[in-house]
Amino acid sequence: MKKYISLLIFIATPFLLISQNVKFEGIVKNKAGEPLEMANVIAFKKGTKFLQSYSITDSKGNYKLSLEENESYTLKVSYLGFNTKDLDVDISNNSEGLTKDIVLEEANEELSEVEITYEMPVKIVGDTIVYNTDSFTSGKEKKLEDVLKKLPGIDIDDNGEVEVEGKKVQKVLVEGKEFFDGDSKLATQNIPASAIDKVEVLKNYNEVSGMRGVTNNEDNIALNIRLKTGKDKFWFGEVNAGIGDNEKHILKPKLFYYSKNKSVNILADFNNIGETPFTMRDYFRFTGGLRGGMQGSGTSFNVSSGGLGFMTVQNNKAQEIISKFGALNFSLVPKKGLDFNGFAIVNDSETDMFTQSNTVYNKTSLTENSETSAVQGSKLGMLKFSTTYKPNNNVHIDYDIFGKLSEQTEFMDVTSTNRGAIDTHKEEKPVSLNLNFNVYYTINDKNIFASEIQHLYQKDQPLYNSLASTQPFVLIPSSNEANGYNLIQNQKSSTNKLDAKFDYYYLLTPKSNINFSLGSTFSGQTFTSKISQELDNGSTIDFSESFLNNDVDYNFSDLFLGVHYKMVSGIFTFNPGVTVHNYTTKDVQLGTTNKDNLTKVLPDVYANLQLKSSESLRFNYAITTQFSDINTVSEGYILDTYRSLNRGSRTIENSFRHRYSLNYYSFSMFSFTNINASINYTKNLNTVKNNSELIGVDRISFPVNSDFADETLSAFFRYGKTYSKLKTNFRANVSNSIFNNIINDAQIKSKTLSHSYQASVATKFKDAPNFEIGYQKSFTEYSNTGSTTDRPFANIEIGFLKNFILTADYSHYNYSNDEKTVKNKYSFLNANLYYQQKESDWEFKISANNLTDNKSMNSDNYNEIIDSNSNSLYFIQPRIVMFSVKYNL
Repeated sequence: MKKYISLLIFIATPFLLISQNVKFEGIVKNKAGEPLEMANVIAFKKGTKFLQSYSITDSKGNYKLSLEENESYTLKVSYLGFNTKDLDVDISNNSEGLTKDIVLEEANEELSEVEITYEMPVKIVGDTIVYNTDSFTSGKEKKLEDVLKKLPGIDIDDNGEVEVEGKKVQKVLVEGKEFFDGDSKLATQNIPASAIDKVEVLKNYNEVSGMRGVTNNEDNIALNIRLKTGKDKFWFGEVNAGIGDNEKHILKPKLFYYSKNKSVNILADFNNIGETPFTMRDYFRFTGGLRGGMQGSGTSFNVSSGGLGFMTVQNNKAQEIISKFGALNFSLVPKKGLDFNGFAIVNDSETDMFTQSNTVYNKTSLTENSETSAVQGSKLGMLKFSTTYKPNNNVHIDYDIFGKLSEQTEFMDVTSTNRGAIDTHKEEKPVSLNLNFNVYYTINDKNIFASEIQHLYQKDQPLYNSLASTQPFVLIPSSNEANGYNLIQNQKSSTNKLDAKFDYYYLLTPKSNINFSLGSTFSGQTFTSKISQELDNGSTIDFSESFLNNDVDYNFSDLFLGVHYKMVSGIFTFNPGVTVHNYTTKDVQLGTTNKDNLTKVLPDVYANLQLKSSESLRFNYAITTQFSDINTVSEGYILDTYRSLNRGSRTIENSFRHRYSLNYYSFSMFSFTNINASINYTKNLNTVKNNSELIGVDRISFPVNSDFADETLSAFFRYGKTYSKLKTNFRANVSNSIFNNIINDAQIKSKTLSHSYQASVATKFKDAPNFEIGYQKSFTEYSNTGSTTDRPFANIEIGFLKNFILTADYSHYNYSNDEKTVKNKYSFLNANLYYQQKESDWEFKISANNLTDNKSMNSDNYNEIIDSNSNSLYFIQPRIVMFSVKYNL
């Protein structure tokens, strides 16, 4: 019993220390008594450089400091254009707090840059927030993400992406140069914390300076990392190597070079412990940063991306993952106004998975139990070269070339209570090449011209092979063989797609403009496929039936003309518009040609109420016309899986999506309060849905335009507040969706409701033990069932004996379905023990993942196409203990 009491006291001590602080507050104003907003007030312990507290005044000039009792402090108060004022204060035992107003005098001359930024933790200049990282860190942080977590208003989400005031950071720069195309996760997990001097948040960011006044950039946020003196002009980096039980290993060399006109970054990661240096989410983030103006044209024509989907899964959903990753990024400024940059990424991964699943088919009341073993391999190469030319402030030219090459394979062994044993093999080698050319020209104060041209070429030759004991599709005239049905499907596809958009902006006033857009999309696609059967004697049957083969040419074009008006009046921004589109589709297959022409008028509205500099209420509405690519119009059947036979339809029409969104953002640097809330409603009309015939647990499907609308209503709320050295967070997510499909000629209306709630509290000491505790509760509700998951969690960081740091994170999961037929409790505990002497380049670490030695975890999902509920048990990696050494170059 005593040890539990001691542990409770140990954990509670930091929280008790916080309560001993005294609130010191007041108003900063000028001699006329007018409040000064954004004035800086910082408190140092008298006679030292130890920063105890700081505050940035609000719109009423209020400041608030949290100071220790019975201490003496020096206050420094500064404001641009005013003389800095020093005050000495003594804090006695006064639980009621102290109040003092401060009056600043205007300076005769503008303050120098050194005086303005003198040891300020945070400086706000226009749309830029500058954090002096030494004011928040202890020097024991390892990577950029450890630094960002300690900065007010900045968070790292569960996927490793950076959020500022609730908005996703879209670019990360280092010394003004893109770090791997601005990818935030690669930056946060690789840039050494010891090299960072300042973090600059660039709000309302636009790469093209001339476009900032005429476009809506409120969601565009970038980070610029400033390096410490000495780190900005020579090589630095680290090498991390480790070994563990069962032949586990890691090797992570990293090398960085920065100077005024060039930079080089080299990263590598070789491991077999389940750490995935490059995931599916990372893959899709590499899309060219903030460019891509065609996305707002009102047309959605998404070309299916080649490949099976990036195969790497989360390490907690696989028995083993072996990763080999390498990346090179460079930037070069040969002369003023001309920039070259690019990157090369290679990734080679192998994933072994084992899953047990229970699936209930609601329409037929069938239940299937299955076990799946899978080995997935993914080799990926990505190469990008970019150049930017800015000969003067009026001209901005961009050119990009981006290539991707991959080889992906999957071998899967399935044992099903309904289908017996099945072996499958998938293989793809997709290739794609993107070209972008953009020109932005500010003609004069009244006229701005912009053009964006993008070209995509891609090709793929997927192979699918299944060997099953049964063959449920009577459409396929397969031969009955002793060793089962060995079906092979070969496909070949290619796409050429050209997008072009030309914009002209006429500035009616400095705060209003009218925008004319002229643009087009042209796409040409080809697709062939055939299904065959390999017999026991090695011979092959090629099925010649037309409905089992495809030979299709498909062309799509969109010509559009749009006009938008933008007006800023006080705190209100209004930006309505309308775009007229003329669409043409043409497909050639089965010896015939099918052509269609359509004209549509699509309105959109943007409105923003900027209540304060960091508080806004925003509304968006837009109609999008959605068109399918060649895969949906090809009428020959495709064997998607051993249990799914699909075909397209050349009579498919376009669908419409109405999307409404209302977003609220609020962040106060005075009270350190962050509030984000959003409501989104989407309604899809004439949606392309599947008409499916269930044959036991198998299905045959073809697309139709549904007379019933699909609807999704989602809401998000987040509240975060920092109290001196304590940080609290609460967030809630709710999503309610209605889907309509046709199964066995019957209309099936299905509903999915998911909602989750999470609350946490954490200490924010600069150099002391830090803790975080929290609780998350998640619900999923489907048409016929649902599940609940409770997850208490905790994190800890403790420094002891001067040179040791212990970190640990713990999550406990309690999962059950509504019928209480599936219950599972499991926990994850990971811990790291670091040892590094002060000023030493060597660091030693003992790490342990999955200390609880959990063997599996749960996941469930609802398949709207076949109206089925699945509960899956994923078997994961066992406990891994590693010893590693890191050397700082």
